[in-house]
Amino acid sequence: MQALYALNRDEELTIAQALRAYEISTENSFVLYLFNIYTLLQICRFAKVDAQKRHAKYLPSEEDLKFTDKFYTNALIQSLVKHIQLQKKIKDLHFETRMDQDLIRKMYKDFSNEEVYRAYIQKEVNAEEDHVDILHELYRFIRRSEVFNEMVEDLYATWEDDKSLVVGAVKKTLKALPAASDFLEEYQVQSETYQFGIQLLNRTAQDDTKIQEIFEPTLKNWDVERLALIDTILIKMAIAEFLYFKSIPTKVTLNEYVEVSKQYSTAKSKDFINGILDKVMKQLQEDGLIKKEGRGLLD
Repeated sequence: MQALYALNRDEELTIAQALRAYEISTENSFVLYLFNIYTLLQICRFAKVDAQKRHAKYLPSEEDLKFTDKFYTNALIQSLVKHIQLQKKIKDLHFETRMDQDLIRKMYKDFSNEEVYRAYIQKEVNAEEDHVDILHELYRFIRRSEVFNEMVEDLYATWEDDKSLVVGAVKKTLKALPAASDFLEEYQVQSETYQFGIQLLNRTAQDDTKIQEIFEPTLKNWDVERLALIDTILIKMAIAEFLYFKSIPTKVTLNEYVEVSKQYSTAKSKDFINGILDKVMKQLQEDGLIKKEGRGLLD
């Protein structure tokens, strides 16, 4: 969407340049994803420091004596700590030089005061799902944290735009722990998702005139040039999916672009885009121009 917006606003920008901008943006999103994973690992690591301090007290309390560093040493987190490919990427990106350990310590301390963390620590035996749940709770907690958001925004200017994408990827990673040896592949440039983006950008840009001619008749009294540019771009991307992406159900496409419009366009855009795409979808189906493959994909 951002690349297509740039193409529309800059007449000198070529599709090849827009594709390169998309690639750079994808790379930046992957770095943000890795930074979020690294932050989680660093916060969990402070459980080990916490345990050492508690056990070293001259007069430790019963709570101190029972405290363990399982928040860090559990098998799920360790599958990330010991993941060779992940740790190499983290090292290559020099996250350790960019991370403020005082901020990490504060986030750990704040989270350790949460009842959900105390309940997790006090449980004598934790099932694997307990470790997954507490990691999700930690990630939910830091996403609400001003400390975390200010830290990431200071380091990465694209955080606000990429947040929903990155958060979804991190949550998916946590849910799938322990980490498989190849779990990073789907998030990197050249992944299947990345290739989908390349194809969608190419198709939407190259067939711009054809796609516009398809949806203009549905506007009736609307002047296409007076539409919000983001709305026009989203409609064109959705039509490209209707026409050229045989494995994506039409209703999935329609619903996805309505959701995107809620985040990036005006308050009224979701209803407008939903109405236009519904009309276009039905017309294309009547004309036999939507050809989906797979069971139930016409729905």
